[in-house]
Amino acid sequence: MRAALAVLLLCTSHATTALAADTSRERLPLNTDWRFHRGDPAGVTGLDYNVRPKVERSADGKDADARPDEAVRADAPAGAVLKPWILPTANPLIADPAKRHTRPPGHPGSDVPFVQAGFDDGTWQRVTLPHDWAVAGPFLKDGPYGGMGRLQTWGPAWYRRMLDIPASDRGRSVFLDVDGAMSYSAVWLNGKLVGGWPYGYNSWRVDLTPYVVPGGQNQLAIRLDNPPESARWYPGAGLYRNVWLVKTDPVHVAHWGTRVSTPQVSKEQATVALDVTVDNDSATPVDVAVTTELFALDEHGAKKGRAVARLDGGRARISARGSTKLSASASIASPRLWGPPPTQQPNRYVAVTTVTRDGRVVDRVETPFGIRSLRFDASQGLFVNGERIVIRGVNNHHDLGALGAAFNIRAAQRQLEILREMGANAVRMAHNPPAPELLELADRMGFLVIDEIFDSWERRKTPLDFHLIFPDWHEPDLRAMLRRDRNHPSIVLWGVGNEVGEQYTGEEGAAIARRLHAIVREEDPTRPTLNAMNWAKPDMPLPGTLDVIGLNYQGEGIRQEPEFEGTDRIRTPPQYDAFHARFPDKAIVSTETASALSSRGVYLFPVTSATSAPVRDGRGGDSTIRQVSAYELHAVDFGSSADKVFASLDRHPFVAGEFVWTGFDYLGEPTPYYDSRSSYSGIVDLAGFPKDRYYLYQSRWRPDLPMAHLLPHWTWPGREGQVTPVHVFTSGDEAELFVNGVSQGRKRKAPFEYRLRWDDVVYAPGELRVQAYRDGKPWASASTRTAGDAAKLELVADRREIHGDGQDLSFVTVRVLDAKGQRVPTADHLVRFSVEGPAQIVATDNGDPTDMQAFPSHERAAFSGMALAIVRGVPGRTGKVILRAQADGLPAATIELKTVADPTAR
Repeated sequence: MRAALAVLLLCTSHATTALAADTSRERLPLNTDWRFHRGDPAGVTGLDYNVRPKVERSADGKDADARPDEAVRADAPAGAVLKPWILPTANPLIADPAKRHTRPPGHPGSDVPFVQAGFDDGTWQRVTLPHDWAVAGPFLKDGPYGGMGRLQTWGPAWYRRMLDIPASDRGRSVFLDVDGAMSYSAVWLNGKLVGGWPYGYNSWRVDLTPYVVPGGQNQLAIRLDNPPESARWYPGAGLYRNVWLVKTDPVHVAHWGTRVSTPQVSKEQATVALDVTVDNDSATPVDVAVTTELFALDEHGAKKGRAVARLDGGRARISARGSTKLSASASIASPRLWGPPPTQQPNRYVAVTTVTRDGRVVDRVETPFGIRSLRFDASQGLFVNGERIVIRGVNNHHDLGALGAAFNIRAAQRQLEILREMGANAVRMAHNPPAPELLELADRMGFLVIDEIFDSWERRKTPLDFHLIFPDWHEPDLRAMLRRDRNHPSIVLWGVGNEVGEQYTGEEGAAIARRLHAIVREEDPTRPTLNAMNWAKPDMPLPGTLDVIGLNYQGEGIRQEPEFEGTDRIRTPPQYDAFHARFPDKAIVSTETASALSSRGVYLFPVTSATSAPVRDGRGGDSTIRQVSAYELHAVDFGSSADKVFASLDRHPFVAGEFVWTGFDYLGEPTPYYDSRSSYSGIVDLAGFPKDRYYLYQSRWRPDLPMAHLLPHWTWPGREGQVTPVHVFTSGDEAELFVNGVSQGRKRKAPFEYRLRWDDVVYAPGELRVQAYRDGKPWASASTRTAGDAAKLELVADRREIHGDGQDLSFVTVRVLDAKGQRVPTADHLVRFSVEGPAQIVATDNGDPTDMQAFPSHERAAFSGMALAIVRGVPGRTGKVILRAQADGLPAATIELKTVADPTAR
């Protein structure tokens, strides 16, 4: 995988990437040499995108499935805000010319010191992108914003950088491509307002050409202004994804201008169809020709061998300032198909498209893609290349734990590797377009993806969320996601909404859904659409508007326990059968299941006898320590345990599969304790350490893997002689439990039972052991012992060798052990980290949702006996690295790492 990562670092993952320097196209990273500052210059006004409604009441801590409210909007007088100058940035993504925006004259903000080349920014912070300025903290101890991770992400922030535009670039088209900026971006070049983009999760482009001074100084300034109360989770802050400078001939392939489809696929032959949109930015008509060659890619993403097919896109005349689309198709014999492991392989191809004008090459771009067939069946679910694939998916938010929202390829790859080991084969991007590199990783690793655009439409969930700009921006934002991402073979569904308030507005909401569906069909007719619904029922207008039924929690039923009778919250009986009966031709996907809650390594007593139960003090939760029991039997009020979900899915085999809420814990939305920093719903904690639930999913999702997992730990001073239930997760069908060699009985899983429980075990120090069986034969075993006093630290790195490029990472786990090497599960020692050599400690963590120590700290208390240090190489330096961990009363521990030359450096 290291080689694949190296190629990925080199090959940026937009659907269209530049080839070598023999063409007119250059795509240059703009991630270094930035200056950063929070706050506007004193006395400056008029730089806001629009007037924001006054927040009368915080949304922090309200139920995640609370009914969204009607919109409250405010508009400023003409000329008082930047909105009229920003809106035209969307014009290339608005289909109807009559609905495009006319830019007013003038350049608001041109007199602001921060946009001027002569301003001295020498005291500003020097930063490298991707950059999330909020994640460093400190955490907010008082007031609201637990939902947003107790990190201040709001307020104006500025980035400045000089652009090197040589005189030889005169006559070229020059663009700024931003993969993600949080949020309400406005861009100035040489004191001129170029444009911007409000939505913080989308990628976007502004045309710098009219404002560039080739051979002279070119001062770029970007202002962001993320609102408070803008999200239900941690949104991040800053230029948190990659930024690019793109230079082309005036005649070039349009932004995201290729679309590949595979309308006919078999093992013997596949048809590949390609649409190419070519722009002519010049003032005169031009004649162009387009050709494309298709190459197979190896496992590292590099072309191999000769072209397997050639597509002649033909010739066309393009009017001045116009564009045209050319189409072609070709057949490939014995194609290497893309599909999800383990039964299929994620093989890929690349389309190399060349544009010529008067016999001269003016542009050449690469479009990676995969050949695969995709079909959703109402009775059997998803078929990829004719094989039924049960979706075993998770939802993930976009933050990377202690790294915040700043995208890092290795951190994202590590998450996918951990999920793959559990048996997951799918990820839902909740609830926004991801970094493009994450989709590239999904392509390479064979994950199935729901790519999703909006968490809200016109109705609001928080006072200042996307609903404020939905009327103006839903079309360009949706088209931007579709055009950027449509060539990724990993994407199998387009999500156009999540639990939107329009579930409650009948035909009015359905009309919006139909409008979004129509846009998807125009941009990509090859994949179905869905809307994740937690309230809408089969007899309502909204469910029938899209291709696939997406249900959040409704399959298992919502709040069906007696204690919720008479409340005004959503209460829904199980709905799989009702939706299947009402829509017999539509597939059903459980877009959110479970939302189970737990804290890694924390076990609370008594243990419920129920299969699934809500969290309350004394019943799986403790509000004084803000932790939830890791027996994995408790869920948010509207959710269910994994066991309950499994039984529901097994009783309804027509459901295509599930996306668990969530794969990883994430910053913000810390239900049920909003004084904490991060969620409790992850199968894996914020540091990347699996919780017990991880092994319950592994036992189901990897049934052929011999495995057995015991819980709880067996170190309970003071519980001697007390009942301490023991549960076993295993891919076997029965097991026998032993305490100090004494059998506690042999048990077999009953139908719709997914764990084995010994709820009457009496705690005695010593050894806890389980022997699992399958079909009567020994299958797997596991054991744990009572730990002694903490005696030493152990350091384990996920990778001992990393690139010295300033981006590659090593995740180093520290474990607190006793003298015999047993992890001490209750250890909470303060661990101090230091590093020698060409590397830096980027962040530390422990997975504890209550830990308010800032992430950049080099000190971190162990949580349930574990902590994490994230190490990054220093750019341009290589050599031996020594990471040291120390804790009072214990000998220091060290681990040797190595930074090596970056193979992608030029």
